[in-house]
Amino acid sequence: METVVSGIRSTGKLHLGNYYGAIQNFIKMQHEYNCYFFIADLHSLTTHPTPSDLHGNVKQVLVEYLAAGIDPEQATIYIQSDVPEVAELYLYLNMNAYLGELERATSFKDKVRANPDNVNAGLLTYPVLMAADIIIHKATKVPVGKDQEQHLEMARTFGNRFNRLYDNEYFPEPYAFSYGDKLVKIPGLDGKGKMGKSEGEGNAIYLSDSPEVIRKKVMKAVTDGGPTTENQQKPDEIQNLFDLMKVVSTDDTYNHFNNLYNTMQIRYGDLKKQLAEDMVLATAPIREKISDIANDSEYLSRVARLGADKARESARKTVSEVREIIGFRSF
Repeated sequence: METVVSGIRSTGKLHLGNYYGAIQNFIKMQHEYNCYFFIADLHSLTTHPTPSDLHGNVKQVLVEYLAAGIDPEQATIYIQSDVPEVAELYLYLNMNAYLGELERATSFKDKVRANPDNVNAGLLTYPVLMAADIIIHKATKVPVGKDQEQHLEMARTFGNRFNRLYDNEYFPEPYAFSYGDKLVKIPGLDGKGKMGKSEGEGNAIYLSDSPEVIRKKVMKAVTDGGPTTENQQKPDEIQNLFDLMKVVSTDDTYNHFNNLYNTMQIRYGDLKKQLAEDMVLATAPIREKISDIANDSEYLSRVARLGADKARESARKTVSEVREIIGFRSF
C-alpha cells in the first residue's frame, strides 16, 4: 500500500471550503492508502516563534479534523512535535542543504518581504523540515497545492542527494498527488473568490460557528440591486450565493430561487435567510461532534498517543537506518 503524507496547519479553524474540499479527499484516502496526517506545530514557529496558545491551537485543529471525519484507527494523525525523529532527520538533511538553493525558494523570499524583522534560520530551512516530514515515512504521494510544489521538488532534491552522497537508493521520490474528482470550490461570502480565512473572518463559514454567527455572516453577504432583465447572467457576488446554495440546499430550494432570479422576482433577504438556515443544518452534525470531542480530554489524549506511537514506529525505523547509512555506530 502506497504511503501518503500531508501536513495540517496548526492554526486556523476549518471552514466549509476545507470541509467540502481537501478533507473529503482525506476521508476517502484514509481507507485506500497508508496515510500520515500531521499537525505542523514546529512549522508554525518559523513565522510565529512566540505563539500565545500553541497547545490550544493544536487541540482545536485536532478536534476539528476528528469531527470532520478523520479516523485515527484508519489513518495516522499526529502532532509533529510528538515525533522527535523528524527533528533529527531535519538536522541530517540540513547538512547537505545549500544556502543558495534555500535562499532562492519562492516562499522564503515572500516571507522575507512580508516580515523583514523575522528572517530566522527556521524560515530559511523550512523546505528541509518539510522534506523530513515527507521522507521520514518514505511517502510517494503528497497532496499539495500550487504554492507547495516547489517545496515538494526540493524534498525530492534532498532525498536524491542523500541517496547519491551515500551511494544508497534509500529514499523514494515523493510526487504531488491529486486524489479523486476535482475538488469542490466553495466561494466566500464577499463575492471576490474562494472561501478562506485570509480573506477576512466574515468571508468564511467555520464548522464551529454557532447558528447565530452563521446567520449574521450570511445576512451581511454582498448583493446587488437585483436583476434588470429576465435570465440575465448573475454577477459574481450573486453567483457565489447560488453556488453556496447548490452545496448545502436541496435541488428544489436551489431551483426555486434560481427561477425567482430569472423572472426578476428575487428578494435577496429571503434567499439569504434560506441559505443561512440550510448552512446551519448542514454544519449541525459536525458542530455537535466538535463540542463533544473538545470536552472529552481522555479521548483526545488517547488519539494523540496513538498517532504519536504509530508515527514514531515508522520514523524510528527510518532514522535508525539513516544513521546506519551515514556511519553512526554505538561503541
